[in-house]
Amino acid sequence: MIHCYKLGGLNIVLDICSGSVHVVDEVAYDIIEMYQTHSHEQITAHILKKYPNDPQVNEAEIRDCFRQLEELKAAGKLFTPDTFAPMAGKLKEKTSGVVKALCIHIAHSCNLNCSYCFASQGKYQGERALMSYEVGKRSLDFLIENSGKRRNLEVDFFGGEPLMNFQVVKDLVAYARSREQETGKHFRFTLTTNGMLIDDDVIEFANREMSNVVLSLDGRKEIHDRFRVDYAGKGSWERIVPKFQKLVQARGGKNYYMRGTFTHANPDFLKDIQVMLDLGFTELSMEPVVCAPEDPSALTAEDLPIVMEQYEQLAQLMLQRHKEGRPFTFYHYMIDLKGGPCIYKRVSGCGSGTEYMAVTPWGDLYPCHQFVGDEKFKLGDIWQGVTNHPIQGEFAACNVYARPQCADCWAKLYCSGGCAANAYHATGAITGIYESGCQLFRKRMECAIMLEAAKTLGL
Repeated sequence: MIHCYKLGGLNIVLDICSGSVHVVDEVAYDIIEMYQTHSHEQITAHILKKYPNDPQVNEAEIRDCFRQLEELKAAGKLFTPDTFAPMAGKLKEKTSGVVKALCIHIAHSCNLNCSYCFASQGKYQGERALMSYEVGKRSLDFLIENSGKRRNLEVDFFGGEPLMNFQVVKDLVAYARSREQETGKHFRFTLTTNGMLIDDDVIEFANREMSNVVLSLDGRKEIHDRFRVDYAGKGSWERIVPKFQKLVQARGGKNYYMRGTFTHANPDFLKDIQVMLDLGFTELSMEPVVCAPEDPSALTAEDLPIVMEQYEQLAQLMLQRHKEGRPFTFYHYMIDLKGGPCIYKRVSGCGSGTEYMAVTPWGDLYPCHQFVGDEKFKLGDIWQGVTNHPIQGEFAACNVYARPQCADCWAKLYCSGGCAANAYHATGAITGIYESGCQLFRKRMECAIMLEAAKTLGL
């Protein structure tokens, strides 16, 4: 399978199953598009007719192009067949029963009242609660006990707002560190915060212990304060931005993400990214809102063309600033054209419900944070382990080849089938697809690949 597209002045050909990226001229682009459906004679006649006044386009040059394409095909870099389907299930079996990461819901409570919050302002359709040290300690023990031979383990402190339970966060990190040497494990911690409770103690601790910090900021003040308000209805922008700037500066401008959300109110999200850049932030992420279609915040069909254009303009801005020596990172454009994810990750996806689980303040286990509160997806708990084997089996069998709609999609080995939670909420099945999300993902991948190709070529 190949995917041909034009963007940023480049003619790009992706060979999906080998991962090869080819930047070609107009004639080669046209030949490749016709190569699998037309004879050499038909292609030659078409090319000669299309470029009648180009002295470099002749039968000899076209034959040479055919020869180069055959060489690439023989080398497994073009028109590579898809041979991964038979191994999809087997690859996921290799890590069956081995957990590498937990999303610890340290607080099912929040000091903000964001209208678009998928977690119901931190309650996850249930009761407000803070995780006790005992439950958190057992969560870490569960991870150690079920991590097999894995050395590097990941823990995300999530909410709600984790800093509402900050002392327990600190105590759990200390406990995990105390067990590293005896168990041969190493913990990597992440903290996601809205910033309201950041102070010098939080900054010092986060910069010492957190491998990554995710900071929630929606960009423009008017957009941020429209949604991210306290329970008195007051916006939070002015209170959190100076704290974020202080924390990021103390981290040396590294190992953090400004995580924004764009909605129907701001499909022109590049303006929000520009505000973040003006504030001095360079590690950025803007995510499309996840909410019910009838929600006023939901992106509409009319918004999608605007968002697509924003992604293209973002790639051009990143390329411009790269040339100027002022680069910035956009999470969804992080792609390695030379290495990239191994085939296991490309086929199997995120590992929700198998390698990755979420833990509630009460110690219940769910496949990921977006399933928390939906009882039919409860996997078990941190004391007894996974007891709902049928549900875990569904997630273990969930790979890109388990989704019929993905069969002919050129982006399937980039998204690995997409997010199971988004698929479920859109279709009622974790093996479904979230169509509008798919459209946005394909556009992001086209932009990301174009951006990396342009930088590689020195354009």
